[in-house]
Amino acid sequence: MKGIILGIAPQAVLVDLMHEVPPHDVRAGALLLRSAVPYFPSGTIHIAIVDPGVGTGRRALLVETRNAFFLAPDNGLVSLAVPARDLVCVRDVSRSPYRRRTVSRTFHGRDVFAPVAGRLAAGVPPARLGRPTRSMLRLRVPAVRRAGRQLIGQVLWSDRFGNLITNVGRTDLTAAGAFRGRGVSVTIGDHVLRLCDAYAGVPAGRAVALVNSADLLEIAVNQRSAATILGAGRGTRVTIRPR
Repeated sequence: MKGIILGIAPQAVLVDLMHEVPPHDVRAGALLLRSAVPYFPSGTIHIAIVDPGVGTGRRALLVETRNAFFLAPDNGLVSLAVPARDLVCVRDVSRSPYRRRTVSRTFHGRDVFAPVAGRLAAGVPPARLGRPTRSMLRLRVPAVRRAGRQLIGQVLWSDRFGNLITNVGRTDLTAAGAFRGRGVSVTIGDHVLRLCDAYAGVPAGRAVALVNSADLLEIAVNQRSAATILGAGRGTRVTIRPR
């Protein structure tokens, strides 16, 4: 992919965001993309590839917003990073005239997305890259539920360290009484955790709850894998209670 892009737009600056999204986990990729996009300069072209449907009839999209461009499969991968208010145009580039002449059934990143991104970086207008379409698939992140004085959330995904990232945000925790007074407790399975400021807020090998860099509640085990030690993963229930 890098070779294709640089062969078309040698002046392009390429930045690898990450290659550690859990295989086939579109939601995890979408959450990571959402957390990273605000830190890139205006006009950045983001290529996001988590593509279990490669080679099928799923569309390849070029999404233009007020501040950036996104190239990704139409499986919801970019939807969390693109609020409706910022959307300018969605284009179907599946059969773009700028894709490679021979398109593999298993590597559209190289044969479709990279050549279109290269042409865009080289100054080709978006209107020449694909036809406008009215829709794109949007993901829905499960909502946090309130049950009396407690909040009920869930684990969304587990990163390569085994940290468990949940759908509970900082604002949810604040509303539940965290960061003031007696605070909250976080329950996952049989484990009741206190909210700390850092992984090292507990001894090595102990579980801890904290707010991560994306302002989401994260459950970790200091210097170990929470996913393994707590036996938890995507969909595991997390309960927040005032203390």
